[in-house]
Amino acid sequence: MRETAQIGVIGGSGFYAFLEGATDIEIDTPYGPPSDPLVVGEIAGRRVAFVPRHGRDHRFPPHRIPYRANLWALRSLGVRQVLAPCAVGGLQPELGPGALVVCDQLVDRTSGRVQTFHDTGAVHVGFADPYCPTGRRVAVSVAGEAGWPVTDGGTMVVVEGPRFSTRAESQWFAAQGWSVVNMTGHPEAVLARELALCYTAIALVTDLDAGVEGGEPVSQAEVFRVFADNTARLRDLLFDVVAALPGDRSCPCGAALDGIDHALALP
Repeated sequence: MRETAQIGVIGGSGFYAFLEGATDIEIDTPYGPPSDPLVVGEIAGRRVAFVPRHGRDHRFPPHRIPYRANLWALRSLGVRQVLAPCAVGGLQPELGPGALVVCDQLVDRTSGRVQTFHDTGAVHVGFADPYCPTGRRVAVSVAGEAGWPVTDGGTMVVVEGPRFSTRAESQWFAAQGWSVVNMTGHPEAVLARELALCYTAIALVTDLDAGVEGGEPVSQAEVFRVFADNTARLRDLLFDVVAALPGDRSCPCGAALDGIDHALALP
């Protein structure tokens, strides 16, 4: 019998090391294979499917991640709620390394990425509020109880990458009042919406972006170091969020496709 899961996690390889009864699942999709085989296991009695966003060996840069295959594979296992931890640069002085932001808005500054499952036909999903309100509420509550410096709400601007921002770009983003900058949050969020999935981004600040308070230029080594230093703590937080998520969905996410004449045969 094929493995099933209720909750999906998209993130780095350090997050699934302690899943109980973990099993690798090879899945093919109409959009090719996901970043790597999914890992399915149990957390607090909940079946969880994990996909490493960049691949286990980090071989996919942000603009080459098979976003459609990753989301499709999760839904095909039965996943309806997705947690998406990610590394971000802080755009406001108070959002320094180690801070956590549970965003409520997104700005897309990518270019050239395939950002829909609908290659034909006019299908327009609502995206005014990109993130699941229930997932956000649970994540903020659990993070606060765990002692994280957590910000409830904020805007994530997603850039094409793989380069970091110039100082002028960083200052522009900050002047708009946006909170954090990232390279993977889009199209991941909108693809989740097109599959009527709950999607909650949990953003760990690894650096102050270049240009914020005249800080030092961002380096890959520093980003990786801060994220690695916080992996165990962030993993524990994710496990607690998984345990706290409601079993039944009462949020609007599941009704995202209601009234839309869409041609997708959803898995």
